Amino acid sequence: MKDIGIDLGTANILIYVKGQGIVLNEPSVVAIDTETKRPLAFGSDANQMLGKTPFKVKAIKPMKDGVIADFEITELMLDYFVNKVKARGLFKKPRIVICCPADTTPVEKNAIREAAEKLGAKKVFLEVEPKAAAIGVGLDISKANGNMVIDIGGGTSDIAVLSLGGIVVSRSLKIAGNVFDNDIREYIKDKYHLLIGEKTAQNIKHQIGSVYNSDEEEEIEVRGRDLETGLPSIITINSLEIEEALSADVNKIVEATKAVLEETPPELSADIIENGAVLTGGGSLINGLKELLESKLQIPIYLAESPLTSVAEGTGILLDNLYLID
Repeated sequence: MKDIGIDLGTANILIYVKGQGIVLNEPSVVAIDTETKRPLAFGSDANQMLGKTPFKVKAIKPMKDGVIADFEITELMLDYFVNKVKARGLFKKPRIVICCPADTTPVEKNAIREAAEKLGAKKVFLEVEPKAAAIGVGLDISKANGNMVIDIGGGTSDIAVLSLGGIVVSRSLKIAGNVFDNDIREYIKDKYHLLIGEKTAQNIKHQIGSVYNSDEEEEIEVRGRDLETGLPSIITINSLEIEEALSADVNKIVEATKAVLEETPPELSADIIENGAVLTGGGSLINGLKELLESKLQIPIYLAESPLTSVAEGTGILLDNLYLID
């Protein structure tokens, strides 16, 4: 029997199979025929349809802010991906470790557990994302030593201080990569009266996104629909404008991190001053975030070696050390 770990993210779903590593990493998107309610595509195939579907096809993101927004669609998505990696066919009744944000409510946890149980799991273990991320980046959280992780995903940002195998202080914000995309869309809409799609905003963020003291102004052409004429239009936007667009929400993450540090016991604070914090999650890749946090928090910040897969890697380690799960 081979067990599996699932990072059920707002932006991407990753599946870790014991003994094989990460075997799947695809967008958490499902394309549905609105008339028959049947799924037409999942993952990367469905993601290509975002903003481009005919009236009877809808591309849905069933996860919102790190939790299940559409249970039925999430169940279909999980079933498809687990079958895709042949986890259910090869491994009868696997044990499953699945992750959720730090402030997930009991009701939301039950929904996640139920979705995993319907895959035919022998047993389902739930773990919070910042703990899995900390383990995945190689922090030894089992000792009486303060470790800090700042996990910025697609739907949530989780900030936590960990010691002796558990979370001592944490904050979870519904501000992360998806909110950054929306900030960019709103900024362009307000300043240039240009309407752009979700994927265009993501592309801008990935190519010229910046949140702190851009060394040089990078530019990109942006295509969308002019709100005044209704016609297609092109503008040019630069990295300093993106910094302005994101500043308010990025500062909320900084303030939440400060709040966690302020609540951290003094002995653990001393460890963090010495060891710093690890920055992980897809949202952490935006240019300047590491430098901004170092400037505002006055502690060393280290970007994880593989920010996009830290949580999934953590589920793999937890599968070998199930006693670490609360």
